Amino acid sequence: MKYLSVAIPCYNSAKYMDKAIQSLMPGGEDIEIIIVNDGSSDKTLKIAKQYKKEYPTIIKVVDKENGGHGDAVNSGLAYATGKYFKVVDSDDWVDEESLKKILGKLHELENNGKEVDMFISNYVYEKVGAEHKKVIHYRNVLPQKEIFTWKEVGRFHIGQYILMHSVIYRTELLKLCQLQLPRHTFYVDNIYVYYPLPHVRTMYYLDVDFYRYFIGRDDQSVNEKNMIKRIDQQIFVTKTMIDMYSLKKIQDKRLKNYMINYLAIMMTVSSIILIRCKTSEALEKKKELWQYLKKKDFRIYRKIRRGILGQTMNLPGRSGRKISVLGYQMARRIWGFN
Repeated sequence: MKYLSVAIPCYNSAKYMDKAIQSLMPGGEDIEIIIVNDGSSDKTLKIAKQYKKEYPTIIKVVDKENGGHGDAVNSGLAYATGKYFKVVDSDDWVDEESLKKILGKLHELENNGKEVDMFISNYVYEKVGAEHKKVIHYRNVLPQKEIFTWKEVGRFHIGQYILMHSVIYRTELLKLCQLQLPRHTFYVDNIYVYYPLPHVRTMYYLDVDFYRYFIGRDDQSVNEKNMIKRIDQQIFVTKTMIDMYSLKKIQDKRLKNYMINYLAIMMTVSSIILIRCKTSEALEKKKELWQYLKKKDFRIYRKIRRGILGQTMNLPGRSGRKISVLGYQMARRIWGFN
């Protein structure tokens, strides 16, 4: 039995994919590593096939035409046979000891006839040039050493939300809820985390610094210059998440509040990048995005708009936008997210 399937989406990743793959190899036969070659033009496929040749019971290779990160995740999920599913980007890696502890806990759950829908661990911002690496943990929010539900979840701080880096989903849950990420679109990792949430009933949190999130390449999607260039894709993802659910119909109050706050983060990121575009056209797009949310669900709009993030992103005039940018820059220094 494979306890964990790990998809590694690769597009022209030949220079750095080895580190991601090698970091997962200590999982041995408990793990299957699905290398998805997303139409690369470098030696990515050759490297993937060499790993497949050397470790045929651990490595799978999916060779497909280019469809973007989300489509590569879709393909990885389609080929996954493990009980649980994880995405590791090709320029990131995982901690060996944390991997062993996670696999040990998955073994324990299985041996006791138990399973969870979502398994959560910490992640580390491996930011180039940063003297101290920022660890995002959840020990103040989530119960430990027990299976829990949304009713036991505490209050998340800004910058502490569950991202793709911190989550492992039960494979069958993702397939049953028919998760499909958009093709040729950046920032769909937010959809990957957000869409399955109403289907999650049980969770487990292991306080280990598992995922290492590398930040430092100029071509990364989270680089601010690239976010400005791709702002229409950020808006598309945010609108997709707005349309995804009627949040007022979600019965679990803790889950609903979490999803509203997650949406507030998305509105904030979209808004600040539009402000950073420094064009009148971008400011009109920002206004239209908030109107889009207002038209979709006025109650959710009002709650987000009146919150601290909503207020900070909608301060009037040029001076107000300067304050918004200062708040964003301060948050970036504290959490080191791009």
